Amino acid sequence: MKRFARLEQIRRMDPYRQATDIYRLSVAYEFPWDHTRALELALYRTYAVPSIGRLLARTAELTERAQKRYDDTSLLLDAVVEHGFGSDQGRTAIRRINGMHRSYDISDDDMRYVLCTFVVMPKRWIDAYGWRRMSRHEVVASAVHYRTLGRHMGIKDIPGTYEEFESLLDTYEAAHFAWDADARRVSDATLDLMASWYPAPLAPLLRTTTLSLLDDSLLRAFRYTPPSAATRAWVRRAVRLRGRAVRLLPPRRSPHFARQNREIKGYPNGYRIADLGTRPVPGLRGCPVRSGPVRGGEVPDDRTG
Repeated sequence: MKRFARLEQIRRMDPYRQATDIYRLSVAYEFPWDHTRALELALYRTYAVPSIGRLLARTAELTERAQKRYDDTSLLLDAVVEHGFGSDQGRTAIRRINGMHRSYDISDDDMRYVLCTFVVMPKRWIDAYGWRRMSRHEVVASAVHYRTLGRHMGIKDIPGTYEEFESLLDTYEAAHFAWDADARRVSDATLDLMASWYPAPLAPLLRTTTLSLLDDSLLRAFRYTPPSAATRAWVRRAVRLRGRAVRLLPPRRSPHFARQNREIKGYPNGYRIADLGTRPVPGLRGCPVRSGPVRGGEVPDDRTG
């Protein structure tokens, strides 16, 4: 199989009717490592919006149970990618995602912004560090896939194109990125989690490496001291060189999904999709006591999972 054979396959597909199929090929075959890193960054940057960062701090999921939160988020999102929206696994994953999010007072604006990060950050990462740039078919398919996910989540006024997702993300960050002490705690806990995946003596180096990959707006929002220009240049060059090395390798013949990532630590004996995530209790850790229907007009019932 030639190095660009799968890209040729993608270009023969319809990015609207076969959006999730194309996205699956891109995620699981062409750029599995890059998509993992990009989606980590996508979720991480949402903490810099104080309304999001403060809520995550109140739930304590990312400060006290960071590994579980990381695992569950990755596995739920990837179940939809691996199995499709119409599958039992995909529908169960979406029910769990909705059951958690609808338990909190999360604005449509914040939900829409988080969805934008899933579309925009992978393209920006892959174009900068991947073994090739994303094709137009992959970009369109990604936007369609997440637009579909957003509809299943009841998010309103979802952007229609990649360019609209990107414009909304940039505008929202310019207006909302700001310092918040609770959000900084969530950020520090996430950096500690990432460092925990490697031998302890490497933790300071890994923290510096991660900070070197963040843009200035994130560093300012969290009030991190930026690494030196030389360090940032070295780190980014090293990641680009990794992409060039991957380009020389033969194409992947079997898919690699999030459940196969070494960073997933919490389920050594396997898991059920219906058991993933949390079940918030009204009145505790930021989950409001409700007297009527929750966000989206539906009462989440985890028994359906």
